Amino acid sequence: MLFDDTYKTISAHSEGTYRDKGSKFIAFAYPIKSNEEVKDILQKLRSEHPKARHFCWALRLSPDRSIFRIQDDGEPSGTAGRPILNTMLSANLTDLLIVVVRYFGGTLLGVPGLINAYKTAAAESIKESKIIEKTVNDIYEIRFDYLVMNDVMKLVKDEQLTILDQDFDNSCMMKLEIRKSELNAILGKIEKMESIQIKYLFTA
Repeated sequence: MLFDDTYKTISAHSEGTYRDKGSKFIAFAYPIKSNEEVKDILQKLRSEHPKARHFCWALRLSPDRSIFRIQDDGEPSGTAGRPILNTMLSANLTDLLIVVVRYFGGTLLGVPGLINAYKTAAAESIKESKIIEKTVNDIYEIRFDYLVMNDVMKLVKDEQLTILDQDFDNSCMMKLEIRKSELNAILGKIEKMESIQIKYLFTA
């Protein structure tokens, strides 16, 4: 199979801590789905840690792991965001944001010390998290007559499809999650049924 339709992320928020020469680095890992979530998370952390000096972070998004952003937040360039991102790359995780909150301890750590601190704190937060594997799924909407309801329900049961939404009246609607690698086979079966309209919505 050419397309790898699985990816790894974390199931829930986790934390890890690293200390060096009086400085404290607290890493907060969050499973996220979009860039937009970052702002609220940062605001929350800044209000919870008003005395912290730096809020450095990295994120990686999308099942193909192609989207990433890094932020050094006042630390020397390349000493914070990049090492945080590298820990995600090593663990092969995506749909993830890690923010490392630094309390300055009065002693400068130097570039190698900073890189090690941010990398280690981020790795600790990953170590404390539960890593889960997800599949890449396409979301489809199907509309059909009530008369073919039994056929549709049998297909859903046989193929173990997830129903995200449904509305049954004279005309019925169902939103289904279909795993990418099984898409062609399942769509083929749906298309063979009578009076069914299929519409692609998005990929999750």
